[in-house]
Amino acid sequence: MSELRIAVIGAGHLGRIHAKLLGQVEGARLVAVSDPFEPARKNAEELFAVPTHADYRDCLPDIDAAVVAAPTDMHADIAETLMSAGKHVFAEKPLTITRDDANRLAAQAAASKLTLQVGHVERFNPAFTALEKLSVDVKYVEAVRASSFPGRCLDVGVVMDLMIHDLDLILSMTDANVKSVSASGLAMISDHEDLAEARIEFECGMVANVKASRVSHEPARKMQVFGSNGFAEIDFGAPALSVVRPCESVVNRSFDLATEVDNPLDYSGTLFSERLRCETLELEPRNAILDELHDFVISIQTGIAPTVDGVAGARAVDLAQQVIESVATRAWYPNATTAEIGPHATVRERIEASSRRIHQNRRAA
Repeated sequence: MSELRIAVIGAGHLGRIHAKLLGQVEGARLVAVSDPFEPARKNAEELFAVPTHADYRDCLPDIDAAVVAAPTDMHADIAETLMSAGKHVFAEKPLTITRDDANRLAAQAAASKLTLQVGHVERFNPAFTALEKLSVDVKYVEAVRASSFPGRCLDVGVVMDLMIHDLDLILSMTDANVKSVSASGLAMISDHEDLAEARIEFECGMVANVKASRVSHEPARKMQVFGSNGFAEIDFGAPALSVVRPCESVVNRSFDLATEVDNPLDYSGTLFSERLRCETLELEPRNAILDELHDFVISIQTGIAPTVDGVAGARAVDLAQQVIESVATRAWYPNATTAEIGPHATVRERIEASSRRIHQNRRAA
């Protein structure tokens, strides 16, 4: 099979990473880079020695597929144009900003029998792929994802920018529909929510609590997964995976602490050596972005659906939009005014004023 001719659309930080890594993907060849900004094009031409274009449509006659690393609000139009021209598409996450656009692209890919892959790179993180092999029956998930202010991706809020990674991972654990979403968030320094939290319940009974911030002093990319057969803690940044496996008596509820232990204060060491055995798994170092590009090329060559296809990407967008809609309607006070609802809510009184008032009321009482 001849090499797939691939263009990268968007020569920003992530686009340059894709362009560089495509040189390591068997069966693929970078043939063009597109970006509307001339400095970005000149930089890409120097780095990759391929033709560059201001308009991505000028690439169409010379490519079989494209990686879309343009701003999120451009994904829908670019992907639709590419697939209408018969080109396979790898679109960075999120697939689109709205569920309607995401569903439309997924349907277009299916009707055209084209590969549409979404760049949810954490699916390829070795800590998460190792977790998949454990076949944990997931009941409860806690996820935290935080970064310092990135200064980019400001066309969307933290839900579409960061939280959507964990939303996609959680959705990959169940085929059940979402039962309810309750969320809150605040816009600290941008036009969108910069920090957010959500509680998501699924019809299968699984529950997920998810937090995200892009105004954090401490970076974090962690997830805890609780299932009927054990517990796992993932550090996506390290990456690392620790697993706690309960013994049979704990799983089947026959263990009785009151009857088996004389002094619970002295039982901690025994508990984790005999009843809840903890193991830190050894992980093979991997480049997750390179792995997802390999997955893209293999999917085109074989016709097998990629790990994160358009349907999965659309599910993540839909759930993210549900979180954003819940954030927008969050009332921060009883009998809240319009100005006291949503991520841009105004504060009735500052913390120090509230504290002073409470102390004054106590003294008066």
